Amino acid sequence: MNARTARIWSLVHKWTSLVSTVFLLLLCLTGLPLIFHHEIDELLGYAPVHEAPAPGSAKLGFETIGRIALEKYPGQVMQYIATEKDEPGLVNTFTNSAVNGKPDDAVVTSFDAYSGRALGLSGTGPMLVVLKLHTDVYLGQAGKLFMGAMGFLFMVAVVSGAVLYWPFTRRLRFATIRAGKSRRIIWLDWHNLLGVVTVVWALVVGGTGVINTLAEVMLSGWKANELAAMVAPYAGKPPPVRLASLDAVAANAMRAAPGMEIGFIAFPGTPFTSTHHYAAFMRGNTTLTARLLTPVLLDGETGEVADSRELPIYLKALLVSQPLHFGDYGGMPLKIIWALLDVLTIIVLGSGLYLWWVRRKKTHRAPAASFNSLKPAP
Repeated sequence: MNARTARIWSLVHKWTSLVSTVFLLLLCLTGLPLIFHHEIDELLGYAPVHEAPAPGSAKLGFETIGRIALEKYPGQVMQYIATEKDEPGLVNTFTNSAVNGKPDDAVVTSFDAYSGRALGLSGTGPMLVVLKLHTDVYLGQAGKLFMGAMGFLFMVAVVSGAVLYWPFTRRLRFATIRAGKSRRIIWLDWHNLLGVVTVVWALVVGGTGVINTLAEVMLSGWKANELAAMVAPYAGKPPPVRLASLDAVAANAMRAAPGMEIGFIAFPGTPFTSTHHYAAFMRGNTTLTARLLTPVLLDGETGEVADSRELPIYLKALLVSQPLHFGDYGGMPLKIIWALLDVLTIIVLGSGLYLWWVRRKKTHRAPAASFNSLKPAP
């Protein structure tokens, strides 16, 4: 690498780092507890707790759970009803003031799938505040896109830092820490070393984070293209006056997708379907396929299957990236690894700010020192 190329890469690394560092520190600091959000919710008492069912007990139908939820919240309507892969004894209902109501206004309630007993609200407590700070800093879609842009700059900073580290390692052995040098040199060595150690993780987490910020944009694209083609035969048909039974919808969806189970059912008029259709999103039963969903559209009046198509590749990438972003694939061991790498990244970001500040102070002192040397001695 010649001097001009190194200078260009150095400028790219410097400014992408400076612009994004403060926001990346916020993301890393909020991301750390979010890695363990299930465990923290349980510890603080915000996670629903259900008793093991009696031997031979049967689960209640979705229709029964939905009726119980609407009786609990009179005046509201159902938007979604969902199950959890890791908690088969729970059913979550999403009720709102209108079927197309804002997601933040939805009331998410967990019910015992066997007894129908309400177990409390989901998605509440301090972890919700942390999640909002992490995803959009309470600025909605504009905040998500902004944080996505910061994530992209972070990825550029990581790549440029790795490029600059290559000629550095040609002069010194890998992982060299020059202990006898100044504090700034020692911090520079640690900054470079930890940056290279975490480079793959940083790119994975940064890339999945950027993808996650585009979720609403991707959903809009799917609705405008794939979903529009699926509901085209029903164009102009009014919303159903009387909805089909949820149990019939669930049974038909499972017959249409053998070997899969229901992840969630979207009611007609919600953002995940049309005004005339239920949409049952089916998931597989393996570690990977459990994260991928296949939509089955069903007539809102009859409950009969209208169409079923695989999601486009960009939505599959989104579904895979969401749990990968928080290390939610390999249980507690992977979460611990994710947390350690997060802490190392915080050190990299903090040391980068320190190195910039020290260099800036040194640059500002240099002209003053030169001027003072020209003054006559008293």
